[in-house]
Amino acid sequence: MGVEAKANEAQSKLESKFSNIGKGKYGRIIRLCHTPSADEYKKTLVIVSIGLAILGVVGFGIYWIMTYLPGYF
Repeated sequence: MGVEAKANEAQSKLESKFSNIGKGKYGRIIRLCHTPSADEYKKTLVIVSIGLAILGVVGFGIYWIMTYLPGYF
């Protein structure tokens, strides 16, 4: 079996796996997916940024407590 035949066989296997993407148990979810609008994207960006800032503040608070507070006891 030559290199070209092996490549064609591999490509056929790959194409057969992806040909049923929209038909299985996840097909409905994939059909409902859409590209977000600019407004949706901005709202998501704001929410994620707020969450990241909250996590940063909590992490810094824990760091501060673990670093400076034990010296007082």
